[in-house]
Amino acid sequence: MIKISSIFDSLEAGKKRKKAEDKSSQEGFWNDRKKAEQVLKELKYWTNLSDQWEDIRKKRTDLEELSDMIDENKPKEAEDFQQEAESLKSAHQKAHIELFLSGPYDKNDAILILSAGTGGVDAQDWTEMLMRMYLRYAENHGFTAAVHEKTMGAEAGIKSATIEIKGILAYGYLKAEHGVHRLVRLSPFNAKNLRQTSFALVEVLPVLSEEEGVEINEKDLRIDTFRASGAGGQHVNTTDSAVRITHLPTGLVVTSQNERSQAQNKAQALSVLRAKLMQRMREEKKERVEELKGGYKEAAWGNQIRSYVFQPYTMVKDHRTNAETSQVDKVMDGDIDLFIEAYLLQSKTQ
Repeated sequence: MIKISSIFDSLEAGKKRKKAEDKSSQEGFWNDRKKAEQVLKELKYWTNLSDQWEDIRKKRTDLEELSDMIDENKPKEAEDFQQEAESLKSAHQKAHIELFLSGPYDKNDAILILSAGTGGVDAQDWTEMLMRMYLRYAENHGFTAAVHEKTMGAEAGIKSATIEIKGILAYGYLKAEHGVHRLVRLSPFNAKNLRQTSFALVEVLPVLSEEEGVEINEKDLRIDTFRASGAGGQHVNTTDSAVRITHLPTGLVVTSQNERSQAQNKAQALSVLRAKLMQRMREEKKERVEELKGGYKEAAWGNQIRSYVFQPYTMVKDHRTNAETSQVDKVMDGDIDLFIEAYLLQSKTQ
């Protein structure tokens, strides 16, 4: 029988829920609307998590009672029980992870910046494959995702892309994906179909509100508009709606061209810039750098956090945790929970 020591986790979730409830019942709660909305968001989160723990407790009790009734001479009965036990174990691990994802930005939305590294056209194609993987991951988890900027490769794939993924704990989970991702396959762009190794860099940042991020002075910005080159409808393709913002003091450049209006693209670009400036500030202070993105790693040999091997065999392996699977197709279809959860559990232990 699976053994789950969840009493302390369950109590902790209950305490967090009670704390949020107390805040929401204080006099003058709605005097600060933004703060009130944040408290209600926390209350909803802790209520849902408390309910998860209660459901786990009930299922555990049911399984314990059922275990005494299992007839080992009935393989189907034993198999069904084992599946239920594994399902409970998975639910417990997920609820446990969500309990300790309580960093300052873990509950925020996430910005993913993908950049092709060493490998030429193959690297650009690989970067586009990763973009699809993360979009499918978001879809699988009920998150909403939008591609705010994408620079196409001359022959195939993409040179870079910026994705925003919205959902509770989006950054908390996806911060595990920051790093260099390595692909090994027989190249479709090589006339001799030779084995090719290529790299892509994934940067993960939290979406920050104006209150959370650093103050941006409009005088420090150079804002250029240009015609969007990607899909988005006739309006996008016939007006200078795309926006490029350069932060003059740091030289940081961000672009947004997915939205239909110039104002929307400016707001989105400022959101990315705010996150990048916060990241840079933390790096300069050398305080909790890994919480945001980690140090810069060139997208090339020796720096990969994960390898995806398509030929001569199939294997995806995370080099930080040694988590691995041979089900490459499932991984590329967004099933990356194995790697994310292993990394988060390891980080908690460390």
